[in-house]
Amino acid sequence: MMKNLIDLKNVAKSFKANDGTARLVLDQVNFQLKEGEIVALLGKSGSGKSTLLRIMAGLIPADRGEMSYRDQAIYGPVAGVAMVFQSFALFPWLTVQQNVELGLEAQGIASAEREQRADEVLEMIGLAGFGGALPRELSGGMKQRVGIARALVTHPDVLLMDEAFSALDVLTGETLRDDMLELWEESKIPTKGILVVSHNIEEAVMMADRIIILGSDPGHVRCEVRIDLPRPRDVESIEVRAFIDEVYGLMTMRQSRESNADETASHHLGYRLPETDVSHIEAVLELLADTPFNGRADLPQLAEEAEISDEELFPTYEALGLLGLALIEKGDISLTALGHAYVNADQAGRQELFGQQLLLHVPLAAHIRRNLETEASGSLHEDQLLSLLDEFMKEDEAKRVLEVAVEWGRYGEVYEYDYHTGRLTLPELESE
Repeated sequence: MMKNLIDLKNVAKSFKANDGTARLVLDQVNFQLKEGEIVALLGKSGSGKSTLLRIMAGLIPADRGEMSYRDQAIYGPVAGVAMVFQSFALFPWLTVQQNVELGLEAQGIASAEREQRADEVLEMIGLAGFGGALPRELSGGMKQRVGIARALVTHPDVLLMDEAFSALDVLTGETLRDDMLELWEESKIPTKGILVVSHNIEEAVMMADRIIILGSDPGHVRCEVRIDLPRPRDVESIEVRAFIDEVYGLMTMRQSRESNADETASHHLGYRLPETDVSHIEAVLELLADTPFNGRADLPQLAEEAEISDEELFPTYEALGLLGLALIEKGDISLTALGHAYVNADQAGRQELFGQQLLLHVPLAAHIRRNLETEASGSLHEDQLLSLLDEFMKEDEAKRVLEVAVEWGRYGEVYEYDYHTGRLTLPELESE
């Protein structure tokens, strides 16, 4: 029986809102990372994936629950756990060699041993001869290799990878992912377990023994998919494609038939509007309506045809479902009658339909419009709306949600927005 490396029991985490109230980010999370496995963690933005990784690494504490590493309670940074970040997180004034040696220096390792271990891991990761280079001299892929080398040089028992490949182009990301899997499969690294946070479903299926899908508001483990296929895996094989389809279906379940609680969640002011713009929404609609899909498509096939990442597509799918323009079910997407009408409409017709659906299905947009119609001054300042949203989410998330609502509302001619004054008003023709 495989031993637990990381064990979380009923973990919860809250952050304080601007008004001082606690906002639950994670709740009742139960998770184990076992020896000899790679686990991928998927979930929409705001599901608490990165927060969960930082709790496992001991970088931030949980508010409730039990956290342990090899049966020892986690109270602070864990010596056997290393983390790779999406942003590379390199010190620009240090050489590659110095960046890689940082963790060893913090552990008090002697200079000669630091140099030897750094040289070994740089050669292993494909950066031999680049020790004296500065980060600005490197490509994005090479910078991330430095980040991985800095983690591996400490001989971690557990490697946590937070969107480690997402900032790279597709080919570079795939190459680096394959190199990491080769090091793992051939036991060239001492690491006993890897946890990968990703937005890329294909990447998760190609790498992981298990995929954990997190739900949102607050973050919680929704379901698990076990992938019992040997590595390396052929992305075109029937077995791999079947798993990709299954995970797509599970990831989009909320947009089609989620629980009553989740259905209700999309009908309150604090609903986190998906981060997508109108151009993405219309591009997916037009692609879906065109040959060869003719109104219905398998999500992985649509993603491949659109040449857009899962990270960008999933918010677009959510928006399409939210606005009643498409139905998403069991890994497939199909245009509704309204979606077909939208694609066939002229520009003015599209904007009118968009505005109608926005007021019908997005409470924040309806709230803005209603208040503009009753406000004596005929205007609202964005700070009033941000204060309202602060009751439901963190400040940066509130700003993002309001930006989406503003863009959608302007396109649907539901209201106007002045970027200089930060004020929303009724469309000019209606206010005259």
